[in-house]
Amino acid sequence: MPPFRRILVANRGEIALRVIRTAQELGIETVAVYSDADRTSLHVRKATRSVHLGGSAPRESYLDADKVLDAAKRADCDALHPGYGFLSENAEFAEQCEQAGITFLGPPAAAIRAMGDKVAARNIALAAGVPLVPGLQDDVDEAGLLQAAKQVGYPVMLKAAAGGGGKGIRIVEDEGGLLEAYRMATAEAQNAFGDGRVYLEKFVLEPRHVEIQIMADRHGNVVHYGERECSVQRRHQKLVEESPCCVLTPELRERMGEAACALARQVGYVGAGTVEFLYSRGEFYFLEMNTRLQVEHPITEERYGVDLVREMIRVGAGERVAEPGEPRGHAIEVRINAEDPETYFPSLGTIRRLGLPGGPGVRLDSAMFRGLEVTPHYDSMLGKLIVHAADREQAIERCIRAVRELRIVGVATSLPVALETLLSDPFRSGDYDTGILQRIDTIGRHYREAAMLAAATARFLRAERVGVASGDRPGGGEQTPRWAELGRRERLWRNVR
Repeated sequence: MPPFRRILVANRGEIALRVIRTAQELGIETVAVYSDADRTSLHVRKATRSVHLGGSAPRESYLDADKVLDAAKRADCDALHPGYGFLSENAEFAEQCEQAGITFLGPPAAAIRAMGDKVAARNIALAAGVPLVPGLQDDVDEAGLLQAAKQVGYPVMLKAAAGGGGKGIRIVEDEGGLLEAYRMATAEAQNAFGDGRVYLEKFVLEPRHVEIQIMADRHGNVVHYGERECSVQRRHQKLVEESPCCVLTPELRERMGEAACALARQVGYVGAGTVEFLYSRGEFYFLEMNTRLQVEHPITEERYGVDLVREMIRVGAGERVAEPGEPRGHAIEVRINAEDPETYFPSLGTIRRLGLPGGPGVRLDSAMFRGLEVTPHYDSMLGKLIVHAADREQAIERCIRAVRELRIVGVATSLPVALETLLSDPFRSGDYDTGILQRIDTIGRHYREAAMLAAATARFLRAERVGVASGDRPGGGEQTPRWAELGRRERLWRNVR
């Protein structure tokens, strides 16, 4: 018998499809919800049935807890999977589901509430014996701010207590900029989360962002599936992730895993969760816990041969969590965002052509299709490209090949940035941290420059009837280093634009 009869998927896009597919394999009916803007979306077509929420803006649709819960009731669902984003970390919504007799496939509301408050999470981590970044546990005010920062030592970081997504964060180099940064962080936190509390911690130099995937059941069992390296970020948003982290020793990996499991036990966790750490110079420090499935969960699945959504459904139904198998190989994920690679501004439009990658060890989690309209209403992520190989070197080469095969015409994407990262010496060597994109100086504008120059030169050559195919180049038959470099960049841009 399936663990549930019918699951409502309270999300959209690739994660909704991801949940629907696993539920179908388990013989569970699925109910999709959709907004006006998502009438033709793939998750609507693939579900057993669908319910229209109305509106296009998130607050009129996927963020309207009453509408979503009413849809679950009308469809007679006995479980609800929130995916990530939207209502996935809304403690009140989790409570409403349970009160309605609908199993919320996520942690208890108390755990969501406790770990969603960054100050409370630090205190829980402290009680669980998890290493913390030195700082002030409580939210700060201007009176105690200067003294606390002096005790911790500059540089320091101000962070929103109720924050996430990189909002409400300021890095302060010295005492002169502290109070102004505090006021700006407080205002941003209040605007983004309705909660202006800000706390202070030491800014860790050259950190790597390393996270542990855990799964917990209702019987007190907690397991972990190793770590993911998520240090390739722009504006605190992840772009390329890999597993395992190539600088961790087996002993350190086990310590981090044990710390993550201890934290989950301390807070009474159930379901899938991720404990995020900063790693620097042989030490690791608790950063936060995400009380949901993470975007980058597929690379863990590829290494451990596990379906984490299936495990979430099983433990949500009261079954015991399965022990992880032995990890194998190396996996890399590239996020595909509808963004201008030069400015990172969202790119809107309609996907006119779509060429998908394939071959051994290549997986694409996406809800893209030809004719998909990318609107301004939702997150810019279109999907994720995941590769798995026997070792890191093979995985990098496989990922480069797959990115070059993936063609999206109609909207600009972040793929050129990801490709240049994969080709860069810092990434290939494994010697990188969260500042890697700032140190790679051949991103964005160079592709545009090369593509435009190459196109102009091609037009000139055609006009002059010069045989490009024979290898002729402006200025003679030899291919100069500068021309070769421009040609390389033009090909990269052409292959991923």
